[in-house]
Amino acid sequence: MRKNFGAKTWLYPMPVLIIGTYDEKGTPNAMNAAWGGIYDTSQVMVCLADDHKTTENIKKTGAFTVSFATANTVVPCDYVGIVSANDVPDKFARAGFHAFKSEYVNAPIIEELPMTVECKLIKFNEDGICIGEIVNISADESILDENGKVEAKKLDPIIYDSVTHAYWSFGEKVGQAFSDGKKIK
Repeated sequence: MRKNFGAKTWLYPMPVLIIGTYDEKGTPNAMNAAWGGIYDTSQVMVCLADDHKTTENIKKTGAFTVSFATANTVVPCDYVGIVSANDVPDKFARAGFHAFKSEYVNAPIIEELPMTVECKLIKFNEDGICIGEIVNISADESILDENGKVEAKKLDPIIYDSVTHAYWSFGEKVGQAFSDGKKIK
C-alpha cells in the first residue's frame, strides 16, 4: 500500500551545492543551493532567486563555481545557506572559508571544499535558472584514488533530504552503472 503526499519538492538524492562568486570589489561570496545539477553534457544549472547577492555577482562577473558540501563541512555550508550576503557581507569569512581565484573563470575556489566545478555564465532563464558552461573541474589530491580519479567515498559529499530537512552523508557503493543491468537476460 502507498500513501499519497501530493505535489512536493521531494527528489533523491539532492546534492548540496555551494555556489562561489566574487562581487565587484573581488570579495568572495558563497551560498548553499540544493536545487541544481547537470543541465547538458557540458553545462550545470542552479535555481537562484533574483534577490540573492550570488545572483547579482554572477550577472556582473559572468562566472561562478559550484563546489560540493561534504560531511566534514556541514556547519559552514549550512551557514552560507541561511545567512544572506546582502545582510552579512563577510559571511564567507565568518563561515571559516578561504578562497583562491580560479585560473579559468572570475570566481573563487573554496579551499575547504575539495571538488569544484568552474563555470562561465551562459544565461539566466526568466524563471531563475542559471546555466553555466563547465570550463574546468578541479579536485584536491586528497580525494583522488590510485588512478588519479575522484573517489566519491573520499569526497564524502552530502545530500539534502527535503522531506525531513536533514543532511545525509554518502553511503556505500551498491552497484556499477551501465553494467549490473546486463545480468538480466
